[in-house]
Amino acid sequence: MRPTTVDAVMIQKGKVLLVKRKFEPYKGFWAIPGGFVEEGETVEEACRREAFEETGVKIKLVKFVGIYSDPKRDPRGTITAAFIAKPLSKEMKGDVEIEEIRWFKLDELPSIGFDHRKIIEDARRML
Repeated sequence: MRPTTVDAVMIQKGKVLLVKRKFEPYKGFWAIPGGFVEEGETVEEACRREAFEETGVKIKLVKFVGIYSDPKRDPRGTITAAFIAKPLSKEMKGDVEIEEIRWFKLDELPSIGFDHRKIIEDARRML
């Protein structure tokens, strides 16, 4: 069975919130806040928890973007459930896995890991 992850796409005022990864896979690349679903947790709960752990931002899930399951999307073989999320707080504080947290203009995205560029584009079209 493939591991399950979640991703929280926070888009507001033409910008998206990204985190810079400290560890592999994609060390040094930017990514959507997210992570692994824990035992006994729904994907929605995991998405809120992971977004808060990685950014310090509490979120409200607004819309389900989709399931991303291409085996090449992550060398660990994960399947992810992505959500559009609304930030409920402004203060940002990363955890031990995160080098930096920053808002990027949607038309000026940096080097992004995984298939997160596609997820951001899909979320953007839904807004």
